[in-house]
Amino acid sequence: MNTPTTTPAAATSRRQFIGTTAAASALTVAQSAWAAGSDEIKVGLIGCGGRGTGAAGQALSTSQQGVTLHAVADAFKEKADGALSNLRNKSPDKVKVDDSRVFAGPDAYKKVIDSCDLVILTTPPGFRPYHFEAAVQAGKHIFMEKPVAVDSPGVRKVLEMAKVADERNLKVVVGLQRRYQNCYKEALTQVKEQGIIGDIVGGQVYWNGGGIWFRDKRPDQSELMYQINNWYFFTWLCGDHINEQHIHNIDVANWFIGGHPVSAQGMGGRMQRVEAKFGQIYDHHYVEYTYENGVRINSQCRHQSGVSNAVREEFTGTKGKLYLDNSGRCYANDHKGNTIWKYRPGGKDVEGKGKGAAKRLDPDPYQTEHDTLQAAIRENKPLNNAYYGAESTMTAILGRMATYSGKEIKWEDALNSKVQHMPAIITQESEPPVKPNAEGWYPIAIPGKNIEGAPVV
Repeated sequence: MNTPTTTPAAATSRRQFIGTTAAASALTVAQSAWAAGSDEIKVGLIGCGGRGTGAAGQALSTSQQGVTLHAVADAFKEKADGALSNLRNKSPDKVKVDDSRVFAGPDAYKKVIDSCDLVILTTPPGFRPYHFEAAVQAGKHIFMEKPVAVDSPGVRKVLEMAKVADERNLKVVVGLQRRYQNCYKEALTQVKEQGIIGDIVGGQVYWNGGGIWFRDKRPDQSELMYQINNWYFFTWLCGDHINEQHIHNIDVANWFIGGHPVSAQGMGGRMQRVEAKFGQIYDHHYVEYTYENGVRINSQCRHQSGVSNAVREEFTGTKGKLYLDNSGRCYANDHKGNTIWKYRPGGKDVEGKGKGAAKRLDPDPYQTEHDTLQAAIRENKPLNNAYYGAESTMTAILGRMATYSGKEIKWEDALNSKVQHMPAIITQESEPPVKPNAEGWYPIAIPGKNIEGAPVV
């Protein structure tokens, strides 16, 4: 089960959400880019970092025959070469990329899309709406990592193109892999169909960890390429870590509740990561999301060392509490603390077998995403995750708007915002949309203050 059961109110809310986007362009409905019965699916990789290399490896590791890597692209030639070398070592018989199909530069994605049947979009998230648009317009099937945008115009574009993808019979998977993880799917069944915790009345979601990499500027690097290389620290490229990372947990909240929040308020800032070199993003966010039925979800994420970590979700119901994490340790207790359900992979009890035992016994959800996508292509089955990918991305952006501004933000205001962080076109010669001042500081949002150039929302 990849789509939750929804209440009538939640279903209406979701229809309203999709309906607020611009109507899809009038396009002739085309057949799928890959016709059932063909011998080969040519895969193109756009974005050759660690996640992109991993996703391409998973695409080449399905049970489907005739899947080959055909072309790769990255803003940096050395990253494209590195990913290709790694993939050749792991799958030498499935990598069919010659030198003429290794592309570099911010606009290299176009050449990959032109030559492939299935494209993997794993660049910095700011590029995602425009790469998704290009792939859909070209009639390609798509795997794209989360989040799918960094601003409201980007979300609206993804929703517009999702409709076109449906019209063109294209298959789309978004890398919110908990939706493909057995313990989460079984927990959803227990909550929605068996009612083990009753009606959800509240919850908490967490991604609290130690931080992320940083890359020093090279002497020969332009400001644009420096920022792209350090994309995680710039709102126009990343959307802040509440969007890039914590979206996983936020997506689980939307999934289990059955819709998006109607408002958000919260707080955030920089307490450890305070140097100018760390771009624009915060090192902590705390958001209170309020949903249409009055349920409130408290959301925490932080990048700080030496403090407690947590990456998990929990929901309180009228009859008990549900505890989830991606190690596979998913269970529910009643309000007296008695266990009323526990996830058992394949019916096996893994108690006492160490943390992550359930995860080790289950299929890898990262792999399952690609198994499912390629099976849908071969069997011509409907599959389009872009809608919930956009909805959960917008929920994360809503939270960032609340923490950056220090104000309560309504869903409709956020979704319809015209603030655009990511330019529609980026080339090697482009100026970055944000620049450091004379002291090296980039514009950083300060709640309650309107600083010129700061990404307040």
